[in-house]
Amino acid sequence: MAIFGIGAYYDRDMSGEFVSSGVAGLGWSKADAPELHQFIQSLKVGDIVYLKSFAPSSPDMLIKAIGLVADQHLVEDSPLVSAGRNIKWVVAEEFRIPKPSERLNVRLNTMYEEFNPVVQAAIIGRLFGT
Repeated sequence: MAIFGIGAYYDRDMSGEFVSSGVAGLGWSKADAPELHQFIQSLKVGDIVYLKSFAPSSPDMLIKAIGLVADQHLVEDSPLVSAGRNIKWVVAEEFRIPKPSERLNVRLNTMYEEFNPVVQAAIIGRLFGT
């Protein structure tokens, strides 16, 4: 099991629609972002995903929802995403965590695997109530 951060801003915030539809993914076509299409395919059942908002000027990172990859199905060309995964959203309340201090910041990326132990602990803590 791994933890992945996913942005949900595609000309507007899609977080609410992602949560209500039980999906997360990307809005770019395969031709425009083949690496992200490959990335979304690599997610496994049970992987943890969180929707995030990261403004470089903010002292915090906003976590909008946390869920689990629900199945092996790849959602393609839906009204919400060009490629995505079905997500069982477990935590839908927004919360903030202090922006991690790190050498190489991946948080401006649309999707990434989360390796920062402080962020991992915050996600796991909210997911399992610890």
